[in-house]
Amino acid sequence: MTTRIIGTGSSLPKQTVTNDDLSKIMDTSDEWISSRTGIRERHLAKEETTASLSVEAAGKALQNAGIRAEEVDLLIVATITGDYVTPSTACEVQAGLGASRAVAFDINAACSGFMFALHTAHAYLQTGIYRTALVVGAETLSKIMDWSDRSTCVLFGDGAGAAVVRAFGEDGTEKEGMGKGGSEKGCGGLLAFEQGSDGFRGKVLACEGRKNHNPLVQNPLVPSYVGMDGQEVYKFAVSTVPASILRVLDRAGVDAGEIKYFVLHQANIRIIQSVAKRLKADVGKFPLSLDHCGNVSAASVPILLDEMNQKGMLEKGDKIVMSGFGGGLTWASAVIEW
Repeated sequence: MTTRIIGTGSSLPKQTVTNDDLSKIMDTSDEWISSRTGIRERHLAKEETTASLSVEAAGKALQNAGIRAEEVDLLIVATITGDYVTPSTACEVQAGLGASRAVAFDINAACSGFMFALHTAHAYLQTGIYRTALVVGAETLSKIMDWSDRSTCVLFGDGAGAAVVRAFGEDGTEKEGMGKGGSEKGCGGLLAFEQGSDGFRGKVLACEGRKNHNPLVQNPLVPSYVGMDGQEVYKFAVSTVPASILRVLDRAGVDAGEIKYFVLHQANIRIIQSVAKRLKADVGKFPLSLDHCGNVSAASVPILLDEMNQKGMLEKGDKIVMSGFGGGLTWASAVIEW
């Protein structure tokens, strides 16, 4: 059996904030931000929530796949910015979509979250436990940013991306009992997956949770914000990501030259350029969304994938690599034949 992506969708907040807009409230400039990161603008939530963005992206993915919410067996949302501690964002999305049959839960793997969720869904589908899964990466990172820290807050944005995945037999047909949704679209399968974690270096990118506050321990209830050692994160990414991609290509038995696109987490243009150089791959094979979305953590890979899908950049038989990396520290890569 194989797992195929049969539909994609994405959602961005209505409000766009440019680098020039930020320069009016902090000591920065478009040149300073764009030259170091490649980011020129980002979308920030005003009325939107992590759940509402997720519901919109997921609904678009279902429509693109040609299936109903009631057909979804498994719903996983990757996020670090849920609107509630409980219920999970996935349960909110289930209610918002009317996905009454779905088992729903969240995954926290930061910028690798969508890839971790995709692999988790793949595992469920391959065992035959479920047949159709909806995987979402969503963030409203603007609510955990210190907007007086120009070195960090300018990097991030809000948004959501989603993919519908389904189990198919080795002959390329849907498993018995499934509907026709998406099977005629020519989408290919997941050829190989690779992922890992390095908790020993996890604090280089962190956001502290609510501290204990009870009759035995008194702590002020103050908000926590994202803190990042940019140099350490950069060194982690430029060494770990190309190594992960090479391992997953080897597992898939695919040469880097066969890859049409490398769909990477959109953290920083310099990281992407460095990965391309280390892989000896044409940087033109690395599409971008960070220029207009910024770093959207778990949402960046599915948002970019959906933009590519909607633009008609992906054709049947194309081989692509998807790779996420970030907080934890975590990373995950996959080779997919479209």
